[in-house]
Amino acid sequence: MDANSVIALSRRASKQDLALAEFLVAELSDRYGIALKTETFAKIPEGKKIILMSSIKSDLVKKYCRKNNINISANDPGAEGYILKVNKAIVLIAASDNAGAFYGLQTLRQLVVKERNQVYIRGSDIKDWPHKPFRGIRLLIPGKKNITFFKRFLKDFMALYKFNKLILEVNANMRLQRHPELNVGTIEFVKELKYSRRNHPKEPIEYYQNSLHHDAGDSGILEKKDVADIVRYANSLNIDIIPQIPSLTHCHYLLTPHPELAEIQGIEFPDTYCPSKPQSYELLFDVLDEYIDVIKPKIIHIGHDDWRIPWGVCTLCKDKEPAELLAQDINKIYNYLNKKNVKVAMWGDHLLESVYGKGLRKVVVSEDYTYSKPGALSDEQVVNLIPKNILVFNRVWQDNDERWGVGENNELKLQKMGFNQVFGNFAPDIKSWPKRSSKNYIIGGAPSSWAGTTEFNFGKDLMYEFLGCANLLWSTHQLEHLKLLEIVQTLMPQVRSNLSGKTEPSNDNNKVEPVEIAPYFNVSYGQKIDDEDENPSGLYIGMVRAGNKIFNLVNPKLHKGKYAIMVGTEGKKKNILPLEIKGIKVGKDVSSLIFLHACAKPMKNKKSDSYVYNYADTAGLLGHYEIIYEDGFVETIPIRYGVNILEWDKSGKNYCYGADIVNCAASGTEKSMNFYAFEWTNPRFGRNIKNINLKGSKNFLGYDGELIQNNAVVLLALSATQKRPQPEVKLQIIPELNTKN
Repeated sequence: MDANSVIALSRRASKQDLALAEFLVAELSDRYGIALKTETFAKIPEGKKIILMSSIKSDLVKKYCRKNNINISANDPGAEGYILKVNKAIVLIAASDNAGAFYGLQTLRQLVVKERNQVYIRGSDIKDWPHKPFRGIRLLIPGKKNITFFKRFLKDFMALYKFNKLILEVNANMRLQRHPELNVGTIEFVKELKYSRRNHPKEPIEYYQNSLHHDAGDSGILEKKDVADIVRYANSLNIDIIPQIPSLTHCHYLLTPHPELAEIQGIEFPDTYCPSKPQSYELLFDVLDEYIDVIKPKIIHIGHDDWRIPWGVCTLCKDKEPAELLAQDINKIYNYLNKKNVKVAMWGDHLLESVYGKGLRKVVVSEDYTYSKPGALSDEQVVNLIPKNILVFNRVWQDNDERWGVGENNELKLQKMGFNQVFGNFAPDIKSWPKRSSKNYIIGGAPSSWAGTTEFNFGKDLMYEFLGCANLLWSTHQLEHLKLLEIVQTLMPQVRSNLSGKTEPSNDNNKVEPVEIAPYFNVSYGQKIDDEDENPSGLYIGMVRAGNKIFNLVNPKLHKGKYAIMVGTEGKKKNILPLEIKGIKVGKDVSSLIFLHACAKPMKNKKSDSYVYNYADTAGLLGHYEIIYEDGFVETIPIRYGVNILEWDKSGKNYCYGADIVNCAASGTEKSMNFYAFEWTNPRFGRNIKNINLKGSKNFLGYDGELIQNNAVVLLALSATQKRPQPEVKLQIIPELNTKN
C-alpha cells in the first residue's frame, strides 16, 4: 500500500458502504500509519490501487464482477457471505448482503501486515460464508470503568472474529426508574459479599446458591444512556444484544430489597421468587419493560436454570405440582414478552429429565437433614405446555459429564420436542462437531464468561474458548486441541494489543537491544531443581526473537557453564534454589524491559469467577521483579502463571495471554523448549533504571487457600527498548529578502 492506494466508492454509495470506508480508514491510520483516502468513481479507474468494498447492490461491484467473470448473488455464497480478492491492482470485497461486506472487511483486517515500515495486504482469493447463523458470547454487563475496554472487545475481538450475538446478563446493573430500590439492593448485596470475602451466601438450611454475579457492572450501576450507547455501538458492528434477565432463579437483584417475594423466607440473600405471588411478576415485568425501552431487543434470555428450592418451605407452593408451577412461570413470562414482540430464550436444563430427574428428588445434607427439590418437566409436559419457538440454550451437550447423561442424547431429545438450540457454555473441545453441527436445529453456540467483564479475566481465562468457538461457528473445520492451542498462543500478541488498546514500545519502531545479564547467571545444565531433574537443556545459542522482541542467548561455555538466572518458588517445603537474585544492572532510561523467562512446572490457574473478590490470585504467583530506579523508587512486577509466564516444557493445557512464545531449543532438537517474552513498559520515562531484583514467592496461598507447590523461575535473557535519540537541529540563517523586488 502506498500513496496511490484509494478506497473506491460509487456515486450512489450507501450508508453501509460509507461506514465500511470510514472503518478501514481509521484502522489503517491508527494501527499502521497509512492515511488512506476515499474517492468517488463511475467506473474502476486505471493506474490506481483500488480497494472496493460493498454488497452486490453497488454499481461498481456489479460492473467489476461482470467484467471479470466473478459470479456472486444474494444466494451465492448467501447470507453473510462474501468474495475477497487481493492482487497488485485491487482489493475486492463483493458480498451477498451488507453483513457479508462487513465480514469481508474483518477478514481483510486480518490480512494486513507491516514489515520494515511498509504495509502490505496478503494476496488472497477467498469465498467465505458462516457455518452457523448464531455466533455468540455470553457475558456480564460491563461497568463504568470497563466500558472503554468493552468497546474494544466488541470491535477488535467480537467483530474481528465474526461473532454476531452478545448475551449480556444485566440484572439490576442499569439505573431503574420504576424500582430504584433494586439498584440500592444491588449495591448492598455487593458490599456485603465483597467485604465478608464471600463468593456464595451460607444459608442455615444448607441451601446451595451459585452464580450470584455480584461483579456484574463492575459491582455498580450504569446509566441508561450508557447502556443505550453500548447497544448502538454493538449494532453498528453487526452484533445483536440479547439481554439476559434472570427470572424465577438467580434473582438476587429482585429479592435483596424484596425478601417478601422470596420462596424461602428468612434467609440472608434469597435467589428464587415465589411463582405463586402475583407481585413477583409485577416486579419482574417492570424490570423487563425498562430494559426493553432501552435495549429494544429482538429476544430476551430469561434464565431458568438451577431451580434447587427445598420443596415445601413455601406455604403457597407446597401443595402444588412443581413441574406445572414451573411451566406456568415460563408461560407467564413468554406471554408477556410475546405481546411486546420480543422472543424468548432460556436454559434448557429443566426441560430434560436426564439432567434434573423425575419428580421431587431427595437431597441429603446430613444424617439429620434431608429435603426434596424439583426435578425436570416430563417429556409430555414439555411437549404440551412449553412454546416451541423458545430458543433453548443447551448447556448439557457434553458427552463426558456423568451428571447430565450423554450430551448428544440430550440434544436429540430437545430436537424431538420441537426446539431449535444454541449450545450454551460452548467450548471448542466438543466431540463430533462436524456431525452434530450439520443438524439445522443446532443454530449456533455461545461460550460464556461468568466473571466481571475485564481485560484481565478475558485475557487470562477465555481466549482459548472464545477463539476456538469463533472457528467452529464460522467454519466446519475443527482443530485438534494442541493445534488450536498453538494458534491461540500465536495470536496473543495481536489479541493483547487489540484488547488493551496499547502498542508495546518494541512494536512502535523503537530499537531493541539485549541487556547483559550473564554475570548474574547462577544455574548450569544438569543442575537439579527442587530435588528433581527439571532443568532445561539443549538451548539455542545466538539471537532469537518474537516479532520485534529480540534476545541474545549466550554460550554457557563462556560463562563457566552457566546459562541463566534461576530463583525458587517456595511453598510446602524448602526449595534448594536461592529465592532471590539481586542487583541485575540496567543503568539506563529505557522505554520498556522485555523478560525472556519461563517456570519449571505448571501451576494453578483457576478461572476468575472462583474468587470474585480477588481475581488476581486465581493465577498462581511465582515471584516478582523489583525495578529499582536511581532515585530509589521501586516498581514491582508480579510474575503470574498464565498471565505473563508458562512452563518451558509446555504441557499443552494452557496459553499465556501477556507474553509471546519463543522456542529456544537448539537446531535439530526434536522437543520444543518454550520461553515467554514479557514486555513491561516503563511508567517513568526520563528516569534511569538502576537495577532489577528477581524474587521467588514464598508461602503464596492460592485461591483455594492452599500453599503452592515448589517451582522455579528461569530468566534466560533480558532486552530493553531504547530511548530514541533526539535529532540534531542546526539554526539556518536566511538572508534578508529585498522587499522592493
